[in-house]
Amino acid sequence: APIAARYFVVELLGSLIFLGCWLTFGHQSAWLALVYCVFLAGLIVATFVDFEHFIIPDEITLGGIAAGFIASFLVPELHGVRAPAAAMRQSFLGIAVGAGLIYGILQLGKILFGRQRIPLPPGSRITFTETALRLPDEAIAYGDLLYRKSDTIVVRAHRVEIVDRGYADTEVRLSAARLQIGADTWDPATVPWLEAVADEIVLPREAMGLGDVKFMAAIGAFLGWPAVVFSLFLSSVLGAAAGGVLILLKKHPRSNPIPYGPYIALAAALWIFVGRRWVWWWLTATAPA
Repeated sequence: APIAARYFVVELLGSLIFLGCWLTFGHQSAWLALVYCVFLAGLIVATFVDFEHFIIPDEITLGGIAAGFIASFLVPELHGVRAPAAAMRQSFLGIAVGAGLIYGILQLGKILFGRQRIPLPPGSRITFTETALRLPDEAIAYGDLLYRKSDTIVVRAHRVEIVDRGYADTEVRLSAARLQIGADTWDPATVPWLEAVADEIVLPREAMGLGDVKFMAAIGAFLGWPAVVFSLFLSSVLGAAAGGVLILLKKHPRSNPIPYGPYIALAAALWIFVGRRWVWWWLTATAPA
């Protein structure tokens, strides 16, 4: 079978980045260059997995947190210090700032953008099965919608049918723990099938996933809190720019999610090679005369 192009891209990208690490940091410390190579390899894996599957594996995120903390003890130069204890403090602070910042943004995003109203063709049939929500053009597993106890699917239906009864002009609300049709409620596990006729549906959504929280914590473990702040701001700009271009080119539907992990990874990689210089230039350029 032919080799997929992405494997060639991954191998080429990895080789170029490893060469860049050695040329940039090898004269300073071979161990520092090696740790950066390992870290950047993790960023590459996370990027391609997130693009394809919209997840960042715990092996990369939680494993990266542990590896970054240990590497900080073994190679204190990661944080620009010589004492292992000082490097570990910087690593721990990076973990806390990385996880805390992104988790706060996740919660705020849920409050501001946690509901997605989707218009449907008039008189569309929406089916609730035991495992998935079936819309006219797609099926969505409940596990992809009902992350939290508060997540609720809402349908203002013209007509509703379940196994033994029907309703007209009523609201259907489904969470992980409760199904409500008008004033009646059930345990969802006891209702294997429901069909509603409606013109729109409101679905819960996340601004970003917990994988991004753990991913930024791993970046903080290796690079410290300044890299977290840099990566947060730059990845937001990169992600917004890329998403805007894709939407304008009609390559990506406006309502579909865009993976954020690859832009965090790119920003973290840029921090390693040019980030400190960019920050210094910006501080110098904006300082009062």
